[in-house]
Amino acid sequence: MTTRATRGPRRRTVVALAVILAVLGAFVVRLVDIQVVSADEHVTDSLVHIGKGNTIAGQRGSVTDANGVVLASSVLVYDAQLSPLVIRTLEDKDPKVPWTEASDQIAAITGQTGDEVRALVADALAKDENSQYAPLAKSLDTEQYIALRDLNLAYLHFESREVRVYPNGAVAGNVVGFLDGSGAAQAGVEKMEQSCLAPVNGEQTYRTGKDGVVIPGSERVVDAVDGGSVQLTINSDLNWYLQQMIAEEAQKQGAKGGTVTVVEVKTGKIRAAAEWPSLDPNDLSTITGDGWGSEIFHHDFEPGSTFKAITAAAAMEGAGLTPLSTVSASSREKFPNGAVINDAFTHPAYNYTLAGGLIDSSNVALSKFGTMVSPDVRYDYLQRFGVGKKTIDIPSEVGGTLHPVSEWDNQSLYTTTFGQYFTVTAAQVAGAYQAIANGGEKIDLSLIESCTKADGTVVAADKPEHTQIIKEQTAADITRMLENVAVQGGNAERIQVPGYRVTSKTGTAQVPDGNGGYKAGVYYTSMVGFAPVDDPQYVVVVTLDEPTKVVSSAATASAFQKAMTQVMKTYRVMPSSVPMDALLPKFE
Repeated sequence: MTTRATRGPRRRTVVALAVILAVLGAFVVRLVDIQVVSADEHVTDSLVHIGKGNTIAGQRGSVTDANGVVLASSVLVYDAQLSPLVIRTLEDKDPKVPWTEASDQIAAITGQTGDEVRALVADALAKDENSQYAPLAKSLDTEQYIALRDLNLAYLHFESREVRVYPNGAVAGNVVGFLDGSGAAQAGVEKMEQSCLAPVNGEQTYRTGKDGVVIPGSERVVDAVDGGSVQLTINSDLNWYLQQMIAEEAQKQGAKGGTVTVVEVKTGKIRAAAEWPSLDPNDLSTITGDGWGSEIFHHDFEPGSTFKAITAAAAMEGAGLTPLSTVSASSREKFPNGAVINDAFTHPAYNYTLAGGLIDSSNVALSKFGTMVSPDVRYDYLQRFGVGKKTIDIPSEVGGTLHPVSEWDNQSLYTTTFGQYFTVTAAQVAGAYQAIANGGEKIDLSLIESCTKADGTVVAADKPEHTQIIKEQTAADITRMLENVAVQGGNAERIQVPGYRVTSKTGTAQVPDGNGGYKAGVYYTSMVGFAPVDDPQYVVVVTLDEPTKVVSSAATASAFQKAMTQVMKTYRVMPSSVPMDALLPKFE
């Protein structure tokens, strides 16, 4: 039996438990309301910033030459600002370092005068007595930033930013390219290799409450991934020399510009792409018009006589000709279809050998040799040698123009045999002669060696395509004829490279006037060749844009000789050890 004494405590316990359960029930109901029924409303109410964060910038990769010399890189610079209001406030409280003294210390670091720094603050306060911003200096380097920071001045603030610098300035600048003010790649390798060079930015995110306090445990960090480093095939030392040389030669000849292209025969690698005027990516204000890209790749022209060698290849393989095959050719002839072809000099009818036609660069002779094969065959050989196809697909590169045979008229049926009615770039000329020098095997040109990612992984460039476009014997015969051009031609004495057997062929292209005709007495001149003949190593192409002192392709002779000589020295190519074969006769 339960006594009155025991019933009292038990009742109180039950009541207390009921109260507790009621309170807990109320909390549960409220919790369900907060977390389930009204969850969205309460979350919105309590969290002002969800996923707030900061971008963590990655660094753009560098561009180097074949030997690791940096041609483009990114550096951190600092923009400094002052707080005029803070300066004035501290001055009223007798600061440890008075403003007059501090401003002199600042100026000594930034390269300004103390008066200039003080004037910045005074002007800002004159415009707004509560001004908290006055720009001090932009693009300070790390050393200047540290020196200013160590002054420990409360009113001095900094913002860091990345800028692109080009340590070698204009050396290969037209090929390297540049970025715009926002950091976007605009030209050259900078744009061509964007996928390798561009960084992937990271991000720091976190949640904050209504009062702005970061919610513990909400912070998340995704690290930035720096861009990779691109290595080019270019030799910057050789490129520097050739740029200086072609600038001097072009100006000496009164030309608008000039280029030098060097290609390694056995690999197709571009070892130099020099031009004048040249682009310094550090100072884009010096360039106007079409100077943003590389003339070597984006300027096409009628090659003229340099492509007589390709006509010879087509005729040799398509019609069984040899260097000693002959045609009768005078300096001016009217062909059965009414076309009239002229040579650059007056001469009687000669019984030209194919070699002689190349040596004297006779348009009439090559017209006759070339038309011994069908237009379709010649068209095929022009394509084989790269006409109409881009070389490395660098931004702004053009592939030249190759009209279909159906568009060849009575005149162009013949002019296409000596480099007219189609256009090429200097790079395409280099590629064509690389094939001749390499025993008929054409190797696609290349400018990129590799991309080294931020983690050290090296991704080699795609291997270039190798194609046997003419027979090895044909290439050997054309090489022998081109050596005879160098030895017996009009520029023989001016292009000799002591100790080396050299080939050469000139080109004198008429310049379009924009109205369907040509400018009178104005030419785009070129010269191409390779050396040593007994073991071809390098192709050199030189162009001059509208020279005025000497208007023929002879204007390029001096530049070609200097370029080839320097290439042989740079790569320590062994002098020729095999003597030249007997001279080929020009006439029979």
